[in-house]
Amino acid sequence: MSANVGFITNSLTSLSASEGLRWISSQFPGSARFSSALGLEDQVITHLIGTQKLEIKIFTLDTGRLFQESYDLLDLTQKTYNQTIHTYFPHAAAVEKLVTEKGPNSFYDSVDNRKECCHIRKVEPLKRALNGAKVWITGVRADQSANRGTMQLVEWDEQHQVIKYNPLLTWTEKNVAEFIEINKIPVNTLHKKGYPSIGCAPCTRAVLPGEDFRAGRWWWESSNKECGLHESKAVLTK
Repeated sequence: MSANVGFITNSLTSLSASEGLRWISSQFPGSARFSSALGLEDQVITHLIGTQKLEIKIFTLDTGRLFQESYDLLDLTQKTYNQTIHTYFPHAAAVEKLVTEKGPNSFYDSVDNRKECCHIRKVEPLKRALNGAKVWITGVRADQSANRGTMQLVEWDEQHQVIKYNPLLTWTEKNVAEFIEINKIPVNTLHKKGYPSIGCAPCTRAVLPGEDFRAGRWWWESSNKECGLHESKAVLTK
């Protein structure tokens, strides 16, 4: 499948995000999946999929530690677009073992502990969500972080053995905001309270003026601000 990445890249490079998603839907009906964390970019893509009735499965990961505002948005989004958003949870036994052995807040103690929690609550459920998929669509933008700035429009994700498509990669924060306003897309109410990037409630805070976009994520540590979902060695195959 990785050999197809070059062909897909050539096919999508000149297309808008809306056109690109339509192309993916037509070429991979039933085997393209979009992972939504209900962020601003994700809401844009959900809008494009929902309003065009594309054959792309939308899913989200419920870690069990989300903000109530995120659940409210999930409910509103499904009703707005009459769109099913499949929810994947972590394995109960793994969460029970982690909390029993290390406590409910072990992620504050070290980066390794935090990544262990992220792996159980997000990375492993993602693997199940992508099982059988040929294309994984994400809301990643290049200017969100240094790590994401190295990503390509279309990549081969070796870890998940899937083609990864980032339709909003070159969009700016302004592009996203304007599209949301014009199309009246529902968004998380926390965005207006200083939360540009929203994850689990105990791991997210509002950012201060002048701080980086993802400064509020895992705010107590110095790291690349990733949970492991987008850290795999994705490669562009020509």
